[in-house]
Amino acid sequence: MKNFIARTKRRFIQLLTALLYNLDFQGIATMTVNRAPSKAACIPGLHCYSCPGAVGACPIGALQQALGASTLKLPFYMAGCLLAFGALFGRTICGWACPFGFIQDMLDKLGRLLHVPQVRKGAWSRRLGLLKYVMLALVIVGPVVMLAIDGIGSPLFCSYVCPAGTLAGVVLVSATPELQSVVGMLFGWKTFVLAAIVFGAMAVYRPFCRFLCPLGALYGFFNRFCALRYVVDQNACTGCNACVQMCRMDVKHVGDRECIECGECKKACAHGAIWFSVELPGSKRLGASDAPAPVKNASSDRDERP
Repeated sequence: MKNFIARTKRRFIQLLTALLYNLDFQGIATMTVNRAPSKAACIPGLHCYSCPGAVGACPIGALQQALGASTLKLPFYMAGCLLAFGALFGRTICGWACPFGFIQDMLDKLGRLLHVPQVRKGAWSRRLGLLKYVMLALVIVGPVVMLAIDGIGSPLFCSYVCPAGTLAGVVLVSATPELQSVVGMLFGWKTFVLAAIVFGAMAVYRPFCRFLCPLGALYGFFNRFCALRYVVDQNACTGCNACVQMCRMDVKHVGDRECIECGECKKACAHGAIWFSVELPGSKRLGASDAPAPVKNASSDRDERP
């Protein structure tokens, strides 16, 4: 029952966050993209500036635009936003506050309801996960290279890969007959990418997050020291590895770069060795007082350590 309540709480927060990111009801009603002042601010999760309902900018899209604007100026605002989001949340954003992550979770649930065969993680998925770092490099280097080549710093990831932008585009094209006659091969390619991710998410858990998302790749670097994260009490841990075995992400241990801090590991731990930590700068870590007492392994008189 506790696991059901915890999982439902996360789903509710994911849904609430997706709604908060898309509060422009006038844009939704008219299927138009506005340039409201709020869009000068970044929202932590992956979404699209061009979505009719969007009230803020996507960190990845804004970073590419800033990098492509000039090779002589560093995007201090964008760097500051990403550093702040990373230091506070790390990939907790991916697990709790990313609209496209929520969509993939719902597709995963749909796949299970339809009895779609599930592809288990393994060495293949860990290797494929390196591709998201290539996407991150594309985000950072791509606009600068394009600016040097043709004078226009094109946001390559947004233009050729990002499924969040394509989802918004499909909605706009479907609702606007005039656009249906002018969409070209690029839109067809991005629709294919989106379709592959959508159908893939019913068989492979969060394929975009694991293999392609540059924002998740960036946030992952902060996972070891971000303010909000799951931590392991090494005195209570018996090294049974149940947390890693049940995790559907490609983690090697709780809280590594692949961890989206969803809390499923905590539910799998029979020894109560995993708990949620809140540690803000200059404050005492909250949650440490709730950590369980060390659990002895039944087969040993001393604590087993991983």
